[in-house]
Amino acid sequence: MIVLRAEIVVRIRNDQYDGSMPGKIAAEISQTKPFSCREEEAFLNLARSYEYLLQGLGELFKSSNISTTQYNILRILRGAGEAGLNCTEAAQRMISHDPDITRLLDRLETRNLIVRSRSLTDRRVVMVKIAQGGLHLLAQLDQPLLDLHALQMERLKPEQIEELIGLLELLRP
Repeated sequence: MIVLRAEIVVRIRNDQYDGSMPGKIAAEISQTKPFSCREEEAFLNLARSYEYLLQGLGELFKSSNISTTQYNILRILRGAGEAGLNCTEAAQRMISHDPDITRLLDRLETRNLIVRSRSLTDRRVVMVKIAQGGLHLLAQLDQPLLDLHALQMERLKPEQIEELIGLLELLRP
């Protein structure tokens, strides 16, 4: 069973920021001049927060020897079910696009986490399915990942999480 390592929990909980101090990003990056606009400050906050959240994922996935991109494609393929997806469809569903989907899939296939096969109707199309090993790995990661998300978001009230989701969705076309 995979669990959150104690140092991840300690690192997240030791950051005592309570959300009430404006301009925290300026101090974090040692910004001495004012930002050129609030949009710049918002963007840098978003980028810094993304890196913070991603670091926790990286630490969790390290114990399973997978990257966040590999986890992403395994999650997509699990959701696709028995039918699987063709490589193009799988790549389009990724959260962070990987320009070299073929190499990503090669690494997962080598570890018996996915299975690739040619389409029966069009030999040019490569179908990808999650293998039993991939399902097993994801099952081991499911609860620790939920625990990590809860830990990373514990400073936010449920209504703040809903607001955050709405605001982030407004940013994307």
